[in-house]
Amino acid sequence: PILTAAGRLTGEAKYIDMAERHLTFMQRHCLRDDGLYRHSPLCETPWGRGNGFPALGLALALTDLQAILDQPATDRAGDAALREATTWVHARMLKDFRAHLQALLKHQDPTGCWRQVIDHRGAYREHTSTCMITFAMARGLRQGWLDEATFRPPVERAWEAIKLRTGEDGVLFDVCTGTGKQRTLQDYLDREAIFGRDERGGAMALIVATEMANLRGASDEK
Repeated sequence: PILTAAGRLTGEAKYIDMAERHLTFMQRHCLRDDGLYRHSPLCETPWGRGNGFPALGLALALTDLQAILDQPATDRAGDAALREATTWVHARMLKDFRAHLQALLKHQDPTGCWRQVIDHRGAYREHTSTCMITFAMARGLRQGWLDEATFRPPVERAWEAIKLRTGEDGVLFDVCTGTGKQRTLQDYLDREAIFGRDERGGAMALIVATEMANLRGASDEK
C-alpha cells in the first residue's frame, strides 16, 4: 500500500511496478496452494493476522490504483506509463484479492470470526484478523470488487462478532499478542490471547468500524 500510494501521489509508474514485484515476491514465499498465506517459509501455518495483512494490504493498494484509473487522462509526461502500469497491476491484484478472500470465506467460524490459525478449528477466535479480513471484504463490497450476495452475509456476521468483542471502554477480547515468525503449528496455537486494551487491536477495530459506516452509507445512497 505504501508503494501504490507513492505512485498515486507522485504520478510515477515505478512505484506501481515495485508494488507488483513485491506482491510476487511475497506470494512466492508465503502463498499456499489452498489460497491461504503461511506466515513465513519456516512453517506452513496460516496465522490469522498473517492472512489479515495481505487482505488489508491489497484492499488499500487497490483503492489507490482505482483512484489513479478514475482520474481523467492527461498529456502530462509519464501519465500514459502510469496508467498502463496501473491498469495491469490493478487487474492482477484484483484477481489475487478475490482469490484470497474466497479462500478465507470457507474458514469463517459460525460466530462470524476467523481464528488465530485460520484452518485450525481448535484455535481461538482472533480479534485483529477478523477485523482486517472484514475490512477487506467491506471495502471490496463498497468498491464493487466483490459479489454482494456472496460476501455481504459474511461481512454482517463478522461485524456482529467484532462488536461483541470490542468494549466501549477500549477493552478487547482475544487479540493475538505480537508474533514473530514461529517454527511450528503449536507455537502459533500457544500465542497469548490478550483480554484488555491493545493499540494494535484498537486500531483494527477503528478501521473496520469506519469502513462499515462507509459501507452502510453507500448502501443507503443506492
